[in-house]
Amino acid sequence: MSEEVIHEHPMTNSHVLVQEFDYLEPGSLEEAILLLSKYGDRAQVMAGGTNMLVWMKMEQKSPEYVINIGKLPGLEGVAFRDGRLDIGALTKIRAVRNAPEIQTDYTALADACAAFGSTQIQLVGTIGGNLCNGSPASDTVPPLVAFDAQLALAGPDGERMVSVEEFLVRPGKVALQKGELLTSVQLQRPQPGTGSAFVKVSRVAADLAKVSVAAVLVREGDLIADCRLAFGSVGSTVLRAREAEAMLIGKTSSSELALEAGRAASEEITPIDDVRSTAWYRREVVKAITHDVLQVAWERAGEQRGRGTEETRKQGDKETRRQGEIRNTRYATRGTEHEIQLTVNGVQRRLKVKPNELLLNVLRERLELTGSKYGCGIGECGACTVQLDGQPALSCLVLAIAADGSEVLTVEGLQGSDGELDPLQEAFIEHNAFQCGYCTPGMLMMTKNLLSENPSPTEDEIRDHLKGNRCRCTGYTSIVRAVMSCADPQAAEK
Repeated sequence: MSEEVIHEHPMTNSHVLVQEFDYLEPGSLEEAILLLSKYGDRAQVMAGGTNMLVWMKMEQKSPEYVINIGKLPGLEGVAFRDGRLDIGALTKIRAVRNAPEIQTDYTALADACAAFGSTQIQLVGTIGGNLCNGSPASDTVPPLVAFDAQLALAGPDGERMVSVEEFLVRPGKVALQKGELLTSVQLQRPQPGTGSAFVKVSRVAADLAKVSVAAVLVREGDLIADCRLAFGSVGSTVLRAREAEAMLIGKTSSSELALEAGRAASEEITPIDDVRSTAWYRREVVKAITHDVLQVAWERAGEQRGRGTEETRKQGDKETRRQGEIRNTRYATRGTEHEIQLTVNGVQRRLKVKPNELLLNVLRERLELTGSKYGCGIGECGACTVQLDGQPALSCLVLAIAADGSEVLTVEGLQGSDGELDPLQEAFIEHNAFQCGYCTPGMLMMTKNLLSENPSPTEDEIRDHLKGNRCRCTGYTSIVRAVMSCADPQAAEK
């Protein structure tokens, strides 16, 4: 009898960060630029962290220094200034999606943000991070290319402007120079009669795109006066379909013309076979979704009322930044413990943590709050969801040191001080919405958040809010029924 041969394959434990690094939290944009200039390629910038921490867990990146810019002041928000719309680089995807200016004038971008990953990722991920990943599958990039967005980059020599198309170099590579940070995304006011839309095809709702397309067109009567088409996941970067655009401009809009443009676009793209799809499928899908996105954009253009004339965008300050001192940066050395303070379920806790410790590990192992579960470890299952400063967060993708000073609510904190369960917990029991129970804490934390934002959600809204929470027992129907039983019917009537 031959001896059995065991092939050992080293596996990364995605629940923890095995890498050690120095953690830096600059207090100003100027200090962040100084730190990036000092450490260069040895440093990795973290904003939301939803990609960077996954890469580190999968051992695809191993920075010596993690520079957390997520708390820098002045880089978050959506507002019109000097005839353009400014979106701060640290603005969360969910905030971009819900901004009235985006929903009214830049609907393709609102569509893309709504299609972006899970609700938890939308609440943490930033528009700047999505751009700087340099992924051809990034959801926000096609509409930004279609709107001809400009990016403000701040560095040691001041500020410079580049278009999104110039910014994208190749997969994972963008045109940031040493010491530079993306600070804002700038969009000109659309012309009167502008309509836009975004369509994405993916394996499941909370997934990267197999193919995506954004269309921005200007409608003058029955004619398409101008049009831009941008496609994601069909080339090394997001691609414009210029031949298809030229085919549309000056023509009378029709379903047949949109189909013809789709066929032309399918010949312009350069798709590949990969784990998500085949090149053949991508070309075929482009024919269909180009037709669909053009039809929607055309209809939306017809709904627009006259907007004001476009104003000239004022350029940013180009003066050279002075090389100041790094005084207000928090510095936590790798391998050593640093004190943080958290308010967990209403109780203040002081803990000592290392830079690479995750909030999930601290909650479960230090505080013995085991309701939040280990799942995928890379933000795809939602089992570790807690509320961080009132918003759902994936605790497997939050550095404990970055949460210093925050309020954390876990599933254990839903019940009253007398042990009485929350009405939502009672509803899950009544409607048998818990199945094996492993995913239930994450489901509860997400639906609790939904009901606080929307006291009377529809079934579609509940399912959309939970698209990042996996239930392997397939108990979604009971879960939706439980949440709807807690809805406030009076809120729906208002």
